Amino acid sequence: MTSSRTLLFALLPLFAGCQMLPWSGEPTRQATERLQGEITRNDGTLVMRTCQGQRQVELLDAAATGLPDDVMMLATGGEPLFADVRGQLKTQSDGTSQLQLSQVYRLQSEGQGCEVRDFNQLTLRAVGHEPGWSVRITTSGMLLERQGQDPLAVPYLEEQLPGGQTNFSSEANRQRLDLWVAPQRCVDGATGAVSHLTAELRLDDQTLRGCAYYGGARGVN
Repeated sequence: MTSSRTLLFALLPLFAGCQMLPWSGEPTRQATERLQGEITRNDGTLVMRTCQGQRQVELLDAAATGLPDDVMMLATGGEPLFADVRGQLKTQSDGTSQLQLSQVYRLQSEGQGCEVRDFNQLTLRAVGHEPGWSVRITTSGMLLERQGQDPLAVPYLEEQLPGGQTNFSSEANRQRLDLWVAPQRCVDGATGAVSHLTAELRLDDQTLRGCAYYGGARGVN
């Protein structure tokens, strides 16, 4: 009897330790990096010359993002395109780098690329046309610019909605402003630029549509 009790007491710490170990059936998320730079096509391979460090990276469309098709659509003049992408970066045995794409934030043939100011402080940028408008959101506030109008800087509230939608809203200056963005491929009708978010700006009784992308302050999206 004494031997049985001794064995039971010896096993109690083991059982307690097992109960304290958390169990998670979720797979480990692979670390990814966000890179920006100029894309060129070399013998059917997409190569990025990055803004960060000016290194050469081969782009592999592992997640079927559609980037190769979009590059063919935009690269009509043979000039390099600017791309803003995320993926898993791997260094090969020969020292070359490959990025297995998981997200394309934007692809464009004109406009600011590596020269975008304060990108790391940028939460979101949305742009539309006819009439021209843009919204720039940072951790400091929201800036609305419209053709023929004075810029409007206001504070904002952010709300995450089911399905990946996000709403940025403000009621400052007795004016209701709502910007809705959703994760869906969006093509700018004026420039052909491709973004990863559609945008809808509701200003009082006016609704304007455009495209948007998350900036460096947003983290992984």
